[in-house]
Amino acid sequence: MDYRIEVITLPVSDVDRAITFYTKMAGFELDVDYRPNDQFRVVQLTPPGSACSIQFGTGIGNYLVVSDIEAAHRDLAGRGLKVGPLRHKAGMPDWQGEFVPGRDPARRNYASFFDFADLDGNTWTVQERGALEK
Repeated sequence: MDYRIEVITLPVSDVDRAITFYTKMAGFELDVDYRPNDQFRVVQLTPPGSACSIQFGTGIGNYLVVSDIEAAHRDLAGRGLKVGPLRHKAGMPDWQGEFVPGRDPARRNYASFFDFADLDGNTWTVQERGALEK
């Protein structure tokens, strides 16, 4: 099972100011600026030529990307790690920030998740991408 870090989450004090800095000053490409509600906003930017992006916003955390969310859930739970339940985005394609239990039935990219925390309370969200590309 591969667990890939494809994005680094950065804390910022002002999301809009950070977008301006990274796009205008640092030359990053704005990939996503999505705010379905007041509790969730994700901004993703990628440096030129990079395979890893940065994210900041509201209600986001650290992500690991896997191609099989159920296998990753079994793998980590089998190692004795306390993992949260599988969940997926409700109301696709116009997602408004709600989740429902289980893996996304259509196996859409970035739609299925579970969480875990390390011994210091750092939280990770495991997210499925590429399940249909296998």
